[in-house]
Formats: sequence, C-alpha cells, structure tokens
Amino acid sequence: MVKTNFYREIEQNNYRTLGLFLIFFIFIMGLGWLLGWYMQDMYFGFSVTLIFGVIYALIAYFLGSNIILTLSGAKEATKPEFTAYINMVEGLAIAAGIPTPKAYVIRDSALNAFATGISPKNAAVTVTTGLLERLNREELEGVIAHEIAHIQNRDIRTMLIASVLVGIVTILSDLFFRMTLFGGGNRSGEGRGNSQIVIIILALILAILAPIIAHIIKLSISRKREFVADAHGAKLSRNPKALASALRKLKTNTEVKSASNATAHLYISSPLKKKSFWGNLFSTHPPIDERIAKLEAM
Repeated sequence: MVKTNFYREIEQNNYRTLGLFLIFFIFIMGLGWLLGWYMQDMYFGFSVTLIFGVIYALIAYFLGSNIILTLSGAKEATKPEFTAYINMVEGLAIAAGIPTPKAYVIRDSALNAFATGISPKNAAVTVTTGLLERLNREELEGVIAHEIAHIQNRDIRTMLIASVLVGIVTILSDLFFRMTLFGGGNRSGEGRGNSQIVIIILALILAILAPIIAHIIKLSISRKREFVADAHGAKLSRNPKALASALRKLKTNTEVKSASNATAHLYISSPLKKKSFWGNLFSTHPPIDERIAKLEAM
C-alpha cells in the first residue's frame, strides 16, 4: 500500500481550497460585471458587490461562535465529570501551539464533534456525550486532534468566508433578476419585444443557477477542509489509524438532534439524517469510507 505523506496531503488540499476560492471570486466578479453591464456603469456593478460583501461579512462575523453553541444546545464541560476530556483538549492544544479552546458537550447519544471560533484565541471544541462514552482514549484523541486542526488552520473562518460568498452570490443574482424583471437600468428603454424576453429568461436562469453553483463550491471547500483536518489531526496525534477507527464507529450514528443545515458543516461527520444519492451530492462532508482509506494509507 502506498503511504501518504502528512505534509503532502495537507499541501495538496490547501491548494485545492485556494483554487475553489479563486473560482468563487471570479464568479462574484462576473456577477458584478453583469450588473454593471446592464446598468451601463461598471463602477455601479462592482460597488454594489463590494457594499453587499462588507455588510454581509460584518453581520456574519459578529454573530460569533456563541450563537452556534447556543443553537446546538452545547454546555461548557466541567470537572470532575469531564476531567479527562478537558485535559485532552488542553494537551492537544499545547501540542498544536495554540491557546487552549474551551471544552463543551452536547448531551446526545450520537457520535459527533465540532469546533467553533473565528480565531484560536476564542475557539471552542464541542463533543457529544455519546462520543465520550463510545470511543476509547486513542480514538477520542484522534477526533479532538481533528477539531484542534480545524482551529489551528482557521477553517471556521474559511467556512464563514465561504458562507458569506454564497450569500453575496444569492443577493446579487436575485437583484439582477428583479432589475431585469421590473425594467431597472439604462437598458430598459431598449428592452422591448423579444430581446427583453430573452434577457428576463437569462436573468431567471441566473437567479436559479448562481446560488446553486455557489453552494456547490462552498460544499467542495468544506469537504477539502475535512480532508486537511484529517491529515493535520493525524499528524498532531501521530496516530492516523485511531482517527480512522473513530470514523468507522461514527458511521453507526452521527445524527445530532440539535443540529441544523446552518451548523452541519462544522461537525466531523454530517449530523443530519442520512440522505438519498442526490442529497449526498450536496453533502457538507466527503464519504467516511474515503476518509478512512486516506488515513489508513498514512
């Protein structure tokens, strides 16, 4: 079996993530250009894109990880009940060279975990009580190392940016559709007859497809970051097979009752009800079997 180098796996997935973000930005700039073209004012198109981007980013940033923890029903872990878990988070954070994240738990029989925090200074690791009960020490260490890797790599910030970009694309595509539908812009005087109908149809197609394409790009970024966290977490714990073993156990039950579509991408494995083929196509996580295979090849 060909062994996979930790650093090569991390580097390749980081490059893929950057590539996806580049596609994202080109896509958004294209929408800005389209708005400018329709209004016959390129400054207008790009200014609207920038304004929406800044406002949306500020709103998303200040919502903070506390909202996510509250929505998830997470409570801060306390001693002596969770002493081993708290100590494990502290030890792995020291090994990773980051401030110790706060440790939280969700009282749920499912096996799952996630990390939150825009930066390592205000981060938190959350696990379900089911995970603490079902995994042995090495497996639990592998899962927590995976979450510490997310914090160290600032993946939560990365996914926040991706979510903001999806929001911008959705707003811009909807704005363009409404402008063409209600005759906005300097081109409205020319838009009579068949040409206007064609523009409206194209705007409708854009309004439908643009958010879907943006969401698919976001999911691709999310899946790449999971592979990076697996590799980085395995490097941190020096035990990739323990994380692989934990993921194998996670296949039995990862459905967290308090999880939602808004928080699903944060978890180590999808916390939502198992989906059909088409649902899996839009999954926030890569297939567990593929992740296990990569870890066992390290």
